[in-house]
Amino acid sequence: MKLVIFGLSVSSSWGNGHATLWRGLCAALARRGHRVVFFERDTPYYAQHRDLRNLSDGNELVLYSDWSAILPCARRHLAEADAGMVTSYCPDGVPATGLVLESRAALRVFYDLDTPVTLARLERGESVDYLGARGLADFDLVLSYTGGGSLEALQRRLGARQVAPLYGSVDPEIHRPVAPQDVYRAVLSYLGTHSEDRVDMLRRLFCEPARRLPDRRFLLAGPMYDSSFPWQPNIFLIDHLPPADHPAFYCSATLTLNVTRRSMAQTGYCPSGRLFEATACGAAVLSDYWEGLEQFFEPGREILLARDTEDVLAVLDCSPEDLARIAQAGRERCLAEHTAAHRAATLEKILDEARHLQAGSEMVRTA
Repeated sequence: MKLVIFGLSVSSSWGNGHATLWRGLCAALARRGHRVVFFERDTPYYAQHRDLRNLSDGNELVLYSDWSAILPCARRHLAEADAGMVTSYCPDGVPATGLVLESRAALRVFYDLDTPVTLARLERGESVDYLGARGLADFDLVLSYTGGGSLEALQRRLGARQVAPLYGSVDPEIHRPVAPQDVYRAVLSYLGTHSEDRVDMLRRLFCEPARRLPDRRFLLAGPMYDSSFPWQPNIFLIDHLPPADHPAFYCSATLTLNVTRRSMAQTGYCPSGRLFEATACGAAVLSDYWEGLEQFFEPGREILLARDTEDVLAVLDCSPEDLARIAQAGRERCLAEHTAAHRAATLEKILDEARHLQAGSEMVRTA
């Protein structure tokens, strides 16, 4: 299978959760005998923080600065493709949609890796710049990073005909247990890009516990935090943590925190990539709650939950043995169900079923 993708960025993980997901998924697809060609606009923001130059295993990364200049190459690849795909936040989402829909690709696919954000913007009457005037009505298949009621909403609000969830995942070759490093030691760590709709939860689950425990070290890693953030003297910042250092970061703290963006928490069935990364590293994970979380990890046995500051403080009193047991159970569940290899197999099955359904529909129309 040849898959041609027009997406945000696979070359830079700076403030971009799409990158690590695609890297693992592309590698897993290659191991299953498939080939991915990923088209990425060479934007200055990501170019300044690029931490990947080429995809491996026969996959291809095409960086371009001008859409019109890349059209001949894109058309050639799509003519040979089993599936042409456009993703959410693709900088050229609308022209890429037109190109994929008019192409000879066997399947025309849209993958919304930001479904709750897409739906929230529509609810507020805002435009969604990676969607064309007809929404998703012309795609053969729509994939969603979010399950639950979001799938029906994509059909109702955007006209998607066939929808399926394709959740986040982790590459266990990259995210795995490693020795702790002193620079990343903390009683509680958090890795994530600053987002206004996470600040309130971070205030309750991270900053207030830090205020209550002034003698303990709290470690925050991620870009875009400024003086408006509710800092405490014992909260330390790492502005950018390269993906290669993520395992050491997760493995060096007593607990690592997962906080979901408000729109995703409200929608539910939307596990963050960080959740899978941290559990794959064998870290004890403390997370906020959202509907559907039990589908991915069993609370109290594989993951710990907190709704407020008191919950965090109670968890921090757990014994090292209890935390180690939960961390091990979380890792085992992640490796059993949530790796890039699992998602690659799921994607393969979804695409095969969509092709068969499409072939059946064409036979009915020509009968």
